[in-house]
Amino acid sequence: MGSFALISVGLTAAPVFAADEINLYTTREPRLILPLLESFTADTNINVNTVFVKDGLIERVKTEGEQSPADILMTVDIGNLLDLVEAGITQPVDSKPLTEAIPENLRGKDNQWFSLSMRDRVAYVAADLDDVKELTYEDFADPRWKGKVCIRSGQHPYNTAMIAAMIAHNGPEATEKWLKDVKANLGRKAAGGDRDVARDILGGICDVGIANAYYVGRMKNDDPKSDAFKWGEAIKVIRPTFKESGGTHVNISGASVAKYAPNKDNAVKLLEYLVSDKAQSLYAKANYEYPVKAGVELDPVVASFGELTVDNLPLTEIAKHRKLASELVDKVGFNN
Repeated sequence: MGSFALISVGLTAAPVFAADEINLYTTREPRLILPLLESFTADTNINVNTVFVKDGLIERVKTEGEQSPADILMTVDIGNLLDLVEAGITQPVDSKPLTEAIPENLRGKDNQWFSLSMRDRVAYVAADLDDVKELTYEDFADPRWKGKVCIRSGQHPYNTAMIAAMIAHNGPEATEKWLKDVKANLGRKAAGGDRDVARDILGGICDVGIANAYYVGRMKNDDPKSDAFKWGEAIKVIRPTFKESGGTHVNISGASVAKYAPNKDNAVKLLEYLVSDKAQSLYAKANYEYPVKAGVELDPVVASFGELTVDNLPLTEIAKHRKLASELVDKVGFNN
């Protein structure tokens, strides 16, 4: 069972007037979601008792069984959301506000899970490369970038999902060749984190890399005296697309209503709140993640990346290829 901490958001936001409660189990970092939960409690007087579970979310809920107090299960990555459903610990939800706000390809079958924000996997490019104005994911295998590409481990969920999407678009054989060619272009071992890609572009180790867009929002809004700010200033963001679809790969954060939720009605209210214009704007401005709801105001840094055209693959189709993606990473020795 994983480590966790219990925080009753409502105890600080509305301790006297709270009329009801919700129990939220989540793997998300507390600082990323507490502002949203506090806003919900302030608007509804519904307390949110939050259990932060670093590991073992499924095992915890299954062990609790029908007595589980969990109302909402929140996590990141499409694979983790599908794991919740396959474990039998979620239930379908019938909600017009949710289905109207969230595109069909960003919701689960029978509405067993819902995306709440998107995380686009983009190119970090050295800011002084004026001739690079657009890229496809396939371009990272181009010999032009020999010794100039930086990326974290191919086995990280961010990358296995992207590679799975490549398999869905181009097939296993083409993806295996692509992985070999990208490996041949690496400027350093595939390791570290996404922000390290920007750090190593500043250090001249690489010219381009693949990483999540929201890290750039954090870096460019950091203290101007910090290293992170300098890394952010060293790069520009280009949203690559797959050649076949013309869309950019995204992963998600999302949530499900727990199978035995004792406060289901309130749980649905919270999910509906999280896709409201107000909460989606908070996601965009506090976390620099991309809203799932169209027309929501973005953080200026995120807005500067231009329009996001999401790859048209259903997330469930990407999830089907994750195991093969992981196997191909090992087969070509991408991380060696």
